[in-house]
Amino acid sequence: DGEHMALHILKLCVGVSDIPQLAEWQTLRLSTVGKIWHITRMLPKRADEIVSGGSLYWVIKGMVAVRQRIVEIEPFKDEDGISRCKFIFDEELVPVRPQPRRPFQGWRYLKDEDAPVDLPKGAAAHDMPEKMRNELAELGLL
Repeated sequence: DGEHMALHILKLCVGVSDIPQLAEWQTLRLSTVGKIWHITRMLPKRADEIVSGGSLYWVIKGMVAVRQRIVEIEPFKDEDGISRCKFIFDEELVPVRPQPRRPFQGWRYLKDEDAPVDLPKGAAAHDMPEKMRNELAELGLL
């Protein structure tokens, strides 16, 4: 049908226990360097499909919890001459319906149809403790 579907990236958010902590860390990054990014080793071959509407979905404590638009993918070489890649993000963190995920290395492609839906703006779930939200999601109540 030629309909363009966005392609997303799924990534573990290491060392962060909830969305507010991720937001705080990113706000700090933004205030110091003016951009928010994540550096990874593997450059996505399908970078164009990702930049044209894709997001990075962060897995926090075993749950896909929040997404962030990827606005740019920038390959570069680090000081050791190793090729790496920078995912540059939009500032907005969009909470999604929690979805359990087992740990994995690096990042994975995530097809649009497999991505969890955004939580409605101002949903009560935003104000809920993460643990409760995850339990409700596991029970299929969210």
